[in-house]
Amino acid sequence: MAVIDLTTDNFKENIDEKGIVIVDFWAPWCAPCRSFAPTFEAASEKHADITFAKVNTEEQQEIAGAFNIRSIPTLMVFREQVIIYAEAGALPAGALDQLIDQVTSLDMDQVRAEIAAQACVRMGVDPADAADIEWLVARHLRMSSISQRRDLSD
Repeated sequence: MAVIDLTTDNFKENIDEKGIVIVDFWAPWCAPCRSFAPTFEAASEKHADITFAKVNTEEQQEIAGAFNIRSIPTLMVFREQVIIYAEAGALPAGALDQLIDQVTSLDMDQVRAEIAAQACVRMGVDPADAADIEWLVARHLRMSSISQRRDLSD
């Protein structure tokens, strides 16, 4: 699968509509970014069931700012609209494959349950008393999103 370019116009739809999305935040002047590009491209060809995308931080400063990107390259992995991984630095091919294996093997119900438990702690709610876990997870994710970044859907 080809690597897609994310912009403020298509970012939200690509994250919302895809299962796993791996995003490479990069810039044309960044030598490590250019060195990582062939590894990222090769992984996209190897894993056709995953969406691979790039954000040019020079052209898409709003997206980079929304995710507080301070170093590039930065790799961010979304699964079912949840950020599973976010780290600066280029990965060697083997480490990228290992990351992909770990992300694909995650039990997302367990991930959401852990997010809900963390949300309960932050909100001072006993998890046993949380009647609507889906609402709690959605609220926590919205609150985290609001506090950490601006909404890119505007």
